[in-house]
Amino acid sequence: MNKKVKEKLPATFEEALNLLEDSVSKLESGELTLEESLQVFERGIAASRACTGLLDQTRKRVQVLVEKEGALQVDFLQENDEFDEEEGNGVD
Repeated sequence: MNKKVKEKLPATFEEALNLLEDSVSKLESGELTLEESLQVFERGIAASRACTGLLDQTRKRVQVLVEKEGALQVDFLQENDEFDEEEGNGVD
């Protein structure tokens, strides 16, 4: 990936998603040269990775509702915790 793409990574998920959607639209238009297509593709991949990273960060911060003893309780995932989908709770 070239240096320009790394420097222009968006700070928010919404910015990254907009950049990804814009890249897809431009590629689908069929109006770009091969070199332009490659640059837009690289930008789209960087935006996709930014979205994935931001979603992962958010997932780690999301409140997890866990049913304990018949009442709902809010537990917080810590940075290194994983979510156990079968149990429905955070696992250390």
